[in-house]
Amino acid sequence: MRGDLLSRLGRTAEARAEFERAASLTRNERERELLSRRVAEQS
Repeated sequence: MRGDLLSRLGRTAEARAEFERAASLTRNERERELLSRRVAEQS
């Protein structure tokens, strides 16, 4: 996932944006929760 790569590179603002975008696109509630947690980790 692009957000993971950006996070590993230390590009946290971009990673957060990618996780937010992915969360907004998924219909799966559990996946959305996971992605929302990833957003919080980037803060």
